[in-house]
Amino acid sequence: MSAPTTSGPVPAHVPAPAAQDPAASQGRAVGLAAGPAGPAAVPAPGSVLLDLAGRTALVTGAAGGIGRACALRLAAAGATVRAVDRAADGLAALAEAADGLPGAVQPQTLDLTDLDAAEQSAAGADILVNNAGLQLVRPIEEFPPDVFHTVLTVMLEAPFRLIRGALPHMYEQGWGRIVNISSVHGLRASAFKSAYVAAKHGLEGLSKTAALEGAPHGVTSNCVNPGYVRTPLVERQIADQAAAHGIPPERVLTEVLLKDSALKRLIEPEDVAEAVLYLCAPQASFITGASLTLDGGWTAH
Repeated sequence: MSAPTTSGPVPAHVPAPAAQDPAASQGRAVGLAAGPAGPAAVPAPGSVLLDLAGRTALVTGAAGGIGRACALRLAAAGATVRAVDRAADGLAALAEAADGLPGAVQPQTLDLTDLDAAEQSAAGADILVNNAGLQLVRPIEEFPPDVFHTVLTVMLEAPFRLIRGALPHMYEQGWGRIVNISSVHGLRASAFKSAYVAAKHGLEGLSKTAALEGAPHGVTSNCVNPGYVRTPLVERQIADQAAAHGIPPERVLTEVLLKDSALKRLIEPEDVAEAVLYLCAPQASFITGASLTLDGGWTAH
């Protein structure tokens, strides 16, 4: 689904006038974009053009999938990105991929089940992208309670602690962007995904609460809700769903995962990253407490 990596033990074009938005001084258009092939030196069609030089962003689950794409896209826009993940090798590969971009990637190996460390890591962040997650597909009566606890810790409690750690700096400067990578499962439920669905529904409520509290301080908080994204987590899910439904893996994509989607294809991580960047732009300053669906028409039913 939308969360591309794990961070806890598991089993198996024109800047807005400054008077309109405190971010206007950071909204200088630049020709940088990231497409499916990686960061590019010219704008991709439809790409958000935004200069984030001088801004610090923190992205969790940054070693792969959506998190990696977000880290590279924010660095391409000039931000200094604290890339948080428990996978040190993936972070090293990310830092290498970011070499030469206008911004920088600072790898930080961290297990988000260490909640105190998670909160401390967010201090001084201007942009927070809560992305890390994990998935286990099991019927409720077979779902291991310890895994349920870990999923809620990484995907709900850790975002709360990260937001808590980031807000003092955001409030002090009168500007901040919180982007929570939720999911279509933050809006709809699916069988066999009790922990994931519960965590994403909780994240939606947390994001809206942060939006209400942050509004007087120039801080927006939103969710991005992808359908199934081309990530390692989804590839593992296909195998799990094949076992749960008793069908071959090749039928899982069209008959299970994308059954309710009008568009019968996976979303690319870079598409999600562009949505994240847009929510950091001056043009998005009036968007807060929202859930931006990228679900191929799933929730149109």
